Amino acid sequence: MKDGNTKQKEASRVCWGELESWVRGQVQGLIQNLLEEEVTELIGRQRHERRCGVDAPEAYRNGHAKPRRLTLSSGTVTVRRPRVRNLEERFESRILPLFVRRTRAVADLLPELYLHGLSLGDFDLALRGLLGEKAPLSASTVSRLKEKWQGEYGVWSCRRLDELEVVFLWVDGVYVKAGLEKDKAALLVAVAGLSDGRKVLVAMNAGHRESEDSWSALLRDLRERGMNAPRLVLGDGNLGIWAGLRNVFPEAEEQRCWNHRIVNILTKIPKRSQPQARMMLRAIPYADTAEEATRLKGVFQKWCRARGLHPAAELIDRDWERMVTFYRFPKDHWRHLRTSNAIESPFAFLRLRTDAAKRFKKVENATAVIYKMFLVAERRFRKLNSPELLKEVFLGVTFHNGMPVKRQQTEAAA
Repeated sequence: MKDGNTKQKEASRVCWGELESWVRGQVQGLIQNLLEEEVTELIGRQRHERRCGVDAPEAYRNGHAKPRRLTLSSGTVTVRRPRVRNLEERFESRILPLFVRRTRAVADLLPELYLHGLSLGDFDLALRGLLGEKAPLSASTVSRLKEKWQGEYGVWSCRRLDELEVVFLWVDGVYVKAGLEKDKAALLVAVAGLSDGRKVLVAMNAGHRESEDSWSALLRDLRERGMNAPRLVLGDGNLGIWAGLRNVFPEAEEQRCWNHRIVNILTKIPKRSQPQARMMLRAIPYADTAEEATRLKGVFQKWCRARGLHPAAELIDRDWERMVTFYRFPKDHWRHLRTSNAIESPFAFLRLRTDAAKRFKKVENATAVIYKMFLVAERRFRKLNSPELLKEVFLGVTFHNGMPVKRQQTEAAA
C-alpha cells in the first residue's frame, strides 16, 4: 500500500508530454509572485499585515484586476495585476505595465517572421504553434503593427544625426512594385560606417528613380539632420548618386563597387571565356597596391585585345580612378570598401519580401515594412575592422596603399 509521501511525489512528477504546460505553469506562478512582491515593496507590508506607525504608507491592496494573457517567447500565461488603492499617483507596475500583452522579444519576433517570408495569413497558425493556443496574436495584430511601424518610420526618418561620426557611406537603390503603382519605385538606401565600427541604416527614401534630384534630396536631408560629410561614399555605377554627392558633399571621396563593374565587363565577353576573365578581374582589386592593380588591369586589357574583346578592355578603363580609391584608406578596411555589400547582402535577403510588396497599395506602405525588416537585419551586420583606424580616418589622417602617409615617410627616411 502506497503511503502519502509516495502519492505526493508521483503527483508532482513531470512527464515528457506535460513538460510544456508544466514550464508555463511555473513561469506563470513566478510572474504572479513577482507582481505580489512589487506591491509589498510599494506599501511596505505583507498581505494581511496591519499598517504600523503614523508615517507608514496609507496605501492598501484591493484585490486583483481581471485575468490577462501575457505572451512570452516561451508561451502564453495568464496573470492578474494586483490593485492598490489610496495612492497619490496611479500604481504602474514595472513588471507588467498597463495594456501590455506581449514581451519585447515576442514583438521583435513578428518582423523576424515576416522577414523570413511568412505571409500575413500564416501568422495566426504559426504564432499559436510557437506561443500557445491562447496567444492573443493574429494576422490583424500584424496589420496593426504595420501601422505602428509606419509611425516609427516617420519618426526615424526625421531623427537628428549630429552624434554619429560617419566615416564611410554605402548607397544603393532597390526597386519596389506596389499594387496601385504603374512603375517600380526606387527605394534609396544609405548605410553609414561609424568611427566605433558599427554599421547603421541612416536613410531609406522612396524615389521615382535613382536620379540626381532624388539622391541630392536624400543626401541634403542627411546633412540638414546633422550628419557630417563622409570620408568615402561607395555605390554602383548609377550616375545619379555621384552627381548628387557632388551637389551636397563634394569633399567626400568616391568608390565604385567592384562587383557591379565585374558583372558589367563580363557581359562584353563570350560565355566560354568568362571563367578565365572573371578570375583575372577578381585579382585586380585584391592587389597589394594601387600600382599593382593598375598593372593587372593592363594584363587583362592585353588578354582582351588579343581576342578582339575591345569593348571589355575599354570598359575597365572607364572611371578607373574611382575604382581604386580604397587604396587611400587603411588596409584593414579594404574588405569593406571594395563593394557595396553592406547594402547588397541584407537586401538580397529582403528582396524575398520586396517581391511580395505588390500586396501593398502604395509604395509608402511597403517602405515602412521594408524599413522595419532592414532594422532586424541590421542587428546581424558585421562590425568594421580596426575601429581605432576608423577614428584616424574620421579625424582626417591620409593613407597611401593602406598605410598612413606620415608613417610611410618615416619608414622611407629610415
